[in-house]
Amino acid sequence: MPVSPLRFASAMASSMKSKGQDLGGRGRPEKGRERERKSSQPALKTNLSLIYGAVPVLEALRAENRRIDKVLIADGAKEHRLSEIIDLCRARSIAWNRVPRETFAKHLESGVNHQGVIAFIASADYVSTDHILENSRETPLIVVLDGVEDPRNLGAILRVAECAAVDGVIIPERRAVGLNDTVAKSSAGAIEYVKVAKTANLNRIIEKLKEQNIWVVGTSMDAKMSYTDWDWTRPTALVLGGEGGGLHRLVAENCDVLVKIPMYGKIDSLNVSVAAGVILFEAKRQRESSEFKVPSSES
Repeated sequence: MPVSPLRFASAMASSMKSKGQDLGGRGRPEKGRERERKSSQPALKTNLSLIYGAVPVLEALRAENRRIDKVLIADGAKEHRLSEIIDLCRARSIAWNRVPRETFAKHLESGVNHQGVIAFIASADYVSTDHILENSRETPLIVVLDGVEDPRNLGAILRVAECAAVDGVIIPERRAVGLNDTVAKSSAGAIEYVKVAKTANLNRIIEKLKEQNIWVVGTSMDAKMSYTDWDWTRPTALVLGGEGGGLHRLVAENCDVLVKIPMYGKIDSLNVSVAAGVILFEAKRQRESSEFKVPSSES
């Protein structure tokens, strides 16, 4: 039976629309595929992350805190720690392979110093702020970060925090970097040991710390008190500001006290991770010399 031109055109239009195209030839299959790709990517990121470098991979294996799916080692890599990485993989029945160095380019950006080893690992877990408070020492030492956005700075701060044996690090959920592969690399393995909590409201956390009789000490170039003049033997939370801007106004106002690191050269400030190291090790020095004596409530 002959088909009328009108019915034929209608059928063709219906068929093309079902394929995501309009009659002008500008279809939507590209947008559809793009949307499909975007929706399929986050699921992978939330389940697995990638860490690289001999020390971060080695510490992840030693800590046994996270599931490691597999480890890739570049052909010809001579990093002396690689033999221990291989031994730990064998001991824990973790798959590992030697692959051409070019394979790493599929997973890492150009120029990354991977030292010949990468690992596919479960994403780092955050803990709750309550977990940090409940598991702190008798005289807590906690770090609170107000908007650190550079992953290398966060990694370096975690490294300092681990070396200074802090009880935990609290970071904001927004306008701040989270625990990613660059943070893991920069922390030199400290990400495996330091408890990190996220919070939606730093000021509410500051109030909670005060309720727990923890002194909240912020840092500011305009502070009158030197960091060495504060009594770090008290239960303390050190609040460090983000790169460039320092503490937000309301956060600074909610701190019990503000301290500064005096500058003696022509540059008026330190990198936030360096400042963290200077202050935290002063806190440890005071606590070591005082044998962790807890001050009376009148002080």
